[in-house]
Amino acid sequence: MNGKTQIGFSIGPYRIENGLVLAPMAGITDAPFRALCRQQGAGLTVAEMVTADQSLWHTRKSRLRLPHLDEPEPRMIQIAGADPQMLAEAAKANVDLGAQIIDINMGCPAKKVCKKAAGSALMRDPKLVEQILHQVVRAVDVPVTLKMRTGWSPSERNAVEIARMAEQEGIQVLTVHGRTREDKFQGEAEYATLAEVVQAVGIPVIANGDITSARKAEAVLKITQAQGLMLGRAAQGRPWIFSQIEAYLQHQRDLDDPPLIQQQQMIRQHLQGLYATYGDIMGVRIARKHLGWYLKEQGQAHCRHAFNLLDSPEAQQLWVAEQMNLLQRMKHCD
Repeated sequence: MNGKTQIGFSIGPYRIENGLVLAPMAGITDAPFRALCRQQGAGLTVAEMVTADQSLWHTRKSRLRLPHLDEPEPRMIQIAGADPQMLAEAAKANVDLGAQIIDINMGCPAKKVCKKAAGSALMRDPKLVEQILHQVVRAVDVPVTLKMRTGWSPSERNAVEIARMAEQEGIQVLTVHGRTREDKFQGEAEYATLAEVVQAVGIPVIANGDITSARKAEAVLKITQAQGLMLGRAAQGRPWIFSQIEAYLQHQRDLDDPPLIQQQQMIRQHLQGLYATYGDIMGVRIARKHLGWYLKEQGQAHCRHAFNLLDSPEAQQLWVAEQMNLLQRMKHCD
């Protein structure tokens, strides 16, 4: 591709100009991380998956995952379950709380989800899928989207069939991860099936799976002709990947990782958001996994143990400042 790469799509009244989406990841894409990724170029962020079983929404964890009106628009949340009526009721409840886009999960490969015949397990039962799509779309007056995989196993790829059904039932955008449920996250994602889905439907398709760099993003778009890209694990410890991809697709310009001083500011902002969201005790614990991803990206994974011993926000923030200053001095000495 030469010059600007065409990308972008609409979900109902919402236009995602750069076509770049942060994937919903349980325990990761909470409000502080979504805010950071938006700042770094994500055109759309999806809240963590919530169960369709409203009897489980009383926990603090579930309440934090539900829509909050103080978040930027469009507020998009993903629901998971296997009962059509329960999913429809959950969609309505989320809209009442402020959700502006409902995403149905048919992509999660986790055993605890699949053993309840939810997530990617649903793809083995197209009739049930049809019932779910029919009821959820008709239960709410906001756009409904669908995230799925290419099928249950390499011998049971039915993404094209499900995609056509989804379009008929009123799903407005599809996201397809280039693996089957059996693949989990192993091996390499394949994009030929995604290209087939794009050709089979008239609604926007978002490509997902192993999009780890700006050049890989361009290659996936070329293969699939998708209208958007969704990134998940590639953004862990590297939220600026969105701005790097946008710069390359729009201007064929390679952006380096931000200077260490900017990375420090981002990390400290991220940690502060975690403390504000979860409180000091839980915020400190959750900060440990996020900081581990940042350190890995900086080639400093061996420092993670020292950070994990810290038990207060003040100690964590001071450690980050000192560690980043040390890296800065080491860089100047090279």
